[in-house]
Amino acid sequence: MIRALLLAALVAATPATAVPTPVELTATGPQGPLAGTLLDPDPKGPLVLIIPGSGPTDRDGNSPMGVAGGPYRQLAEALAAKGIATLRIDKRGMFGSRAAVADPNAATTGGYADDVQAWSKVARAKTGRKCVWLLGHSEGGMVALVAAQRPEGLCGIILASAIGRPMGTVLREQLNANPMNAPILAPALGAIDALEAGTRVPQATLPAPIQPLFADKLQGYWIDLMSHDPAKLIANVKLPVLILQGTRDIQVSVADAEALKRAQPKATLTLLPDVNHVLRPVASDDRTANIATYADATLPIAPDVAAAVAGFAKR
Repeated sequence: MIRALLLAALVAATPATAVPTPVELTATGPQGPLAGTLLDPDPKGPLVLIIPGSGPTDRDGNSPMGVAGGPYRQLAEALAAKGIATLRIDKRGMFGSRAAVADPNAATTGGYADDVQAWSKVARAKTGRKCVWLLGHSEGGMVALVAAQRPEGLCGIILASAIGRPMGTVLREQLNANPMNAPILAPALGAIDALEAGTRVPQATLPAPIQPLFADKLQGYWIDLMSHDPAKLIANVKLPVLILQGTRDIQVSVADAEALKRAQPKATLTLLPDVNHVLRPVASDDRTANIATYADATLPIAPDVAAAVAGFAKR
């Protein structure tokens, strides 16, 4: 009993692992520098490159479209406490990487994958690692899969809330899932059909509520993204793969994670109970409550996310 109390006192007195000092890095982009932040608590530990999801998502995981609190920054800090280094990056043409291209809307999945390869070289040169792990969140998972077709310098890939079916299929499912979309459903589905076929749809001909989604300036990106099949990409990956999927994710489903697993049976599939798309805990099926967590800057990410990533990368 005395030994147990002594052990408890020692554990309680042990200071929490300090977050290492962030180091700002740059990599070469097409027209200017790409920007990122390195946290390196242990030079001998694994290094994870975090690839942002869709839209104007910055290196911390925030977005002016409704995500606050820095879920990627929170993940990086949680991993640092477990001895895992991270490099989180701004996408070409946005935020710290805005000088990399003149028009961020002209980006393609292949272009983002080229940037990931550039970051891999910088990270390895800076830290002395032989390889880096790619962690692609949401749409960043597709980028990770495309980048992993060139495996040199990569340890493996981690797909967090990543689609496992063509993007057109996922978009249709998302639009159909919300009853409020009924008035614009037919033209929205028609636009997806056209973009999948490589045909642009004049923005002005679409109902106002979906014009931002299918804006003229974004349609080249949609056409490119819809041309990739994640199941075919992951089937070609020879590296270790971890598939992470929250069961409360209302944007990407467990069916996507299972499709990725079927396409690459050697991958490890980990389902995270009560975790949503932005990696935060959600206690119910209430859609409104789920979405409210996106913009709540006070909420931490679910601890199971960092635990799963660390366990896999250290294995």
